[in-house]
Amino acid sequence: MIGFIFPGQASQFIGMGAELADTYPAAAEVIQQADDILGFALSELMFNGPSEKLTATEVAQPALLTHSVATWRVLADNGLRPDMVAGHSLGEYSALVAAGSLDFPAALRLVRQRGLLMAEAGNQVGGTMAAIIGLAAEQVEQVVARAAQEGNVVVVANYNCPGQIVISGAEAGVERAAELAKEAGARGSMPIKVSGAFHSPLMASVAQQLDKYLQAVPIRQAQIPVVSNVDAVVHRDGDAIRSALSRQLTNSVLWEKSIRTMIAAGIDTFVEVGPKAVLTGMMRRISPDAQSLATSEVADIQQVITQLCEEDKT
Repeated sequence: MIGFIFPGQASQFIGMGAELADTYPAAAEVIQQADDILGFALSELMFNGPSEKLTATEVAQPALLTHSVATWRVLADNGLRPDMVAGHSLGEYSALVAAGSLDFPAALRLVRQRGLLMAEAGNQVGGTMAAIIGLAAEQVEQVVARAAQEGNVVVVANYNCPGQIVISGAEAGVERAAELAKEAGARGSMPIKVSGAFHSPLMASVAQQLDKYLQAVPIRQAQIPVVSNVDAVVHRDGDAIRSALSRQLTNSVLWEKSIRTMIAAGIDTFVEVGPKAVLTGMMRRISPDAQSLATSEVADIQQVITQLCEEDKT
């Protein structure tokens, strides 16, 4: 069984989608549609940068959605249909498009608004994120709890995979938690280049505002099971999906648990649909026995199509 997984913010890079659009008319159509819907040349920023504009939250998020949906369209046009989907944070919107729960135009407008709100929150309240490397989840939870007891705002943001847990909060809180993690035996901490403390209480005002936009958008019954990263539970109902998206900005991303939910359901082949191969790397740490395939480059896409279509025939 095949699961499609969709990357979140930080997977963007200059040049993303250029070769894809040149090779596949369906992908070029999606990227042009994004330009038309947004009213500015998102494609130009994806293809040519500059980096500081592409990495801005309000641009990176629609760029990642567009690239992932364009790649998914190519896979779908070649007969590849997943049995289950999931997306890492922002990537859940791409997953919902693939599941038939959200139309691409609606998803794109939502993600653009989400990025603008998150960037605004970062400007107003600040905050940052960092990946803690080499500690178990329980150890990071203890470190965060101790830092919080000292009066710092810091929480666990992403349970990514064994040995990589992301924390989020006020700068002082993240710095203190990173210090305590080092004392507890962490191999190190890695700052994440984001504009705010995503998946933390500092995003509460954003979550409330985003919820108003979510309520105005039709979210249909999913045609393919979707694993939400706020609870690692399979959802199909539109209202349940809407609720999960609303809670996403302040809740932890339960990515490892989401993948294990998919594996328990019988998924044994995971295709990362979108730029880079961040989730593919995590997959190798979560479940080394599962087949993990990336689609960041055209050559990768062609290999996935050839391999999975051949496997489907046998």
